[in-house]
Formats: sequence, structure tokens, C-alpha cells
Amino acid sequence: MSNRLDYSKVAPGGVKALGGVYGYVTQSSLPPVLVDLVYLRVSQINNCAYCLDMHTRDLLKKGVKVEKLALLQAWHEAGELFDERERAALAWAESVTRVAETGVPDTDYAAVRKLFDERELVDLTIAIGLMNTYNRMAISFRNTPQAVLDL
Repeated sequence: MSNRLDYSKVAPGGVKALGGVYGYVTQSSLPPVLVDLVYLRVSQINNCAYCLDMHTRDLLKKGVKVEKLALLQAWHEAGELFDERERAALAWAESVTRVAETGVPDTDYAAVRKLFDERELVDLTIAIGLMNTYNRMAISFRNTPQAVLDL
């Protein structure tokens, strides 16, 4: 697989704007590991190899154990490996990412709202939307994962 084009060179202003949103999320009150877990889960749903590789590496650098990463896609069955806020954030990420299927029902909103204040929930939803955008860019233009480059 080879890159179709380098969108950062074709539309640097657009990529910079996305980077501004990324910077906003990193400055939010959301814990960085929680955000990265959400980014990784969204990337799993979307099958984005580039982002899967990147966020797995990021989480490992932050000290997240490989067992937690291995069970992320099955977090529902992982018991207490994921704390209550992580489980709520992952459920919200799945519902929002699959919006065409789920319609993001009131029950999903009520569940996440119990654990996140309004600002956190908006910031979390911005992070989910951003990762969905990054996934679509990386998949559409065939970004090469670092793991492939390392071979």
C-alpha cells in the first residue's frame, strides 16, 4: 500500500486547523490516557491502521499495560480493567462514531452524562469527532503506519 497523496502538503491550512482542534483537546481537563483510549477505540471501529499504530504507541509510552490495549476492543467484557469513566467514554465513543446506526440514543447520553460534566462531555465529543476525521483522512489517502515503515 502506498500513499495516494500528502494532504498536509496539499491543504496545509486544513491540516493546521485540525491540529488546532487537537491542541484544544490536549488542553482540556480530560485525562490524556482516557483521550488516547478513545482515539484508539474510534480507530479500531474505523479500521484505521495508521491511527491504530500511532495511538497504541502513544498509550504504551504513557505506561498503559499491553493487556489493557489488547482488551480495548472487548472492553465490555474486561471487567474492572477499565474504570467507570473509561467505560462510559468508550461507550459514548462507540455510539457517536456509529451515529448512522445508533442515532446516539438518550440512554447513551444519560449514561455518559452521569460521569462527565457538560464541558467534559462536549470536549470528549469533539475528540471523538476529530479522531473520526483523522481516520477518514488517513484511510482515504493511505497513510502508512509507522510499523510498516520500521520493517
